[in-house]
Amino acid sequence: MKAITEGVLLWEPSQYQIEKAGVSFFMKWLKQEKGLSFGNQKELWEWSVKELESFWESIWSYCKVQSNTPYNQVLESRKMPGAKWFTGATLNYAEHVFRGGRGNKPAVIFQSEKNQRTEISWKELQEKTAMVANSLKRLGVKPGDRVVAYMPNIPETIIAFLACASIGAIWSSCSPDFGTGTVIDRFKQIEPTILFAVDGYAYNGKIQNRLTNVSELQSELSTLKKTILIPYINSNDFKLNGQTMYWNDILCGDSELVFENVPFDHPLWILFSSGTTGLPKPIVQSQGGILLEQLKTLLVEQGVNQDDVFFWFTTTGWMMWNLLVGGLLAGGTIVLYDGSPSYPSIHILWDLAEEVGVTFFGTSAGFLSACMKFGIKPKERHSFSKLRSICSTGSPLPIEGFLWVYENVKKDVWLVSTSGGTDVCTAFVGGSPILPVYAGEIQARSLGAHVQSFDDEGKAVINEVGELVITAPMPSMPLYFWGDDNNKRYLESYFDVYPGTWRHGDWIKFDDKGSCVIFGRSDSTINRLGVRLGTSEIYRVVEALNDIMESLIIDLELLGRKSYMPLFVALKPGVTMCDDLKETIQAEIKEKVSPRFVPDEVYVVEQIPKTLSGKKLEVPIRKILLGFPAEKVVNPGSMANPESLSFFVDLARIINE
Repeated sequence: MKAITEGVLLWEPSQYQIEKAGVSFFMKWLKQEKGLSFGNQKELWEWSVKELESFWESIWSYCKVQSNTPYNQVLESRKMPGAKWFTGATLNYAEHVFRGGRGNKPAVIFQSEKNQRTEISWKELQEKTAMVANSLKRLGVKPGDRVVAYMPNIPETIIAFLACASIGAIWSSCSPDFGTGTVIDRFKQIEPTILFAVDGYAYNGKIQNRLTNVSELQSELSTLKKTILIPYINSNDFKLNGQTMYWNDILCGDSELVFENVPFDHPLWILFSSGTTGLPKPIVQSQGGILLEQLKTLLVEQGVNQDDVFFWFTTTGWMMWNLLVGGLLAGGTIVLYDGSPSYPSIHILWDLAEEVGVTFFGTSAGFLSACMKFGIKPKERHSFSKLRSICSTGSPLPIEGFLWVYENVKKDVWLVSTSGGTDVCTAFVGGSPILPVYAGEIQARSLGAHVQSFDDEGKAVINEVGELVITAPMPSMPLYFWGDDNNKRYLESYFDVYPGTWRHGDWIKFDDKGSCVIFGRSDSTINRLGVRLGTSEIYRVVEALNDIMESLIIDLELLGRKSYMPLFVALKPGVTMCDDLKETIQAEIKEKVSPRFVPDEVYVVEQIPKTLSGKKLEVPIRKILLGFPAEKVVNPGSMANPESLSFFVDLARIINE
């Protein structure tokens, strides 16, 4: 693959693509209905944040939000936290999913490691949702009750969620690859009454039985009244308690779906933070706020419509599952995949995309980087004639990842790199189909998101790296954290540095045209002898080397101690560290970053420690290496690979002797 630098033009939309973009249709509507004209994306964004109330009122009207009662005003106050949106309105998220009446058209396509591909029509999806919703009501579930799921990304999970939303119950989910302690840390905080669970799942060619885990959840979650078990792997070797029912027990009866109208700010679901340094934060988001945000994101910004096939590779423990479900709001088809993205080969997701005609392919930057590392060329197997967009999130997509997509997947495709957070269940910055794509750059700020980069004095800066902040409320911001008296944890999480302004914890740089680059977490920034640098700049250089799978850089400079910055690398299978490779790593950093940031030592590790959602554990590893007890700074249950910690614990003893 040829070398490339940041800012190189990789793709431009054609005039036809611009005309057919969702954001173009929205701008035409604004001109016709509101008399507003915008020459480009940047002008539209500026209006969307300066005239915040008018913008969200326009989204409401353009997307035809259905409310049983009229709203009194769009936004009572812009003060954060505590902004109240569309007071007086009553609605239902699930009603907007099913309002199209699309009959036998496929709503869901499902494939897994253990299941043949299947389809569920819109008619079947609605009928099954109704049966489950009516069964939940018979079990005594009321609006506001918490219903939790220990489920993979399968159709039953979608149905269970939509059933909960339809009756006003509050949903929360964990993927079954989460350990029992990790799940208890989350679910126990919110006192659920119903648990949906599977007996197991398949991953990387192996069947994982989870009945013992489910039994432990039943014992530990004292508020549970019923467990509804889905026999996904058909395991019959373990008996659960007498509260247990089976999926078929509730998939019966009345198939008429009745929607509970709830206030705009009625909770829809509870998402959880990673919980790497304490109990995970239970983030409560509203029916109306999520509905409005997803309609804006999917229909306007991404242009998803009823003819699209929308896919995102995700588990139920990542917020992208929540966006994947939101794909149903567009009236098209969503695609679920359950299993490893590299089993039986790393081509599996690309093969699926071609075979079912995926138009929007969502994934993580890590997956695209892995495809690049393995040297695959999906375009040699498939034409991807229907594929319009590839979306990447989870971490900054390196420049080489941009180039790999255009050289090896499809030349004419809109590549969207986005960044946001579970905290708002959306993106702060992302893509625009009417703008060019430049290597390493995120195209634009999200509409309605007043995103800025602040310097140390709290002033907005352009062409400088600063703190990513949000200076005005968004509808999908948390209502509160469950059980957080006086909003103490909420305020500490986002408003502790700039009162009244949301600080997200990322380093970001905007340029004059409105595009940006994310430089990693601000709380893990390298401060090398007084000069700051985002960790992603090191990762981009190191992980571009063919022999390196992943890396982790830790800055241990602290007041009163000598500067020390080790680099940890996980090598490709079959590669061993040698002096030449170590010298190459150091030379690349010296040339492409700065001599100041050449690591003091390069260590080989089997794995880079990560959260369950795939994020590198930079801050906890830094604390461990500084001498803090591992058990005080990281919860192994919140990790995808807790066994990776032992290397760093042992190294910390040596460093701190």
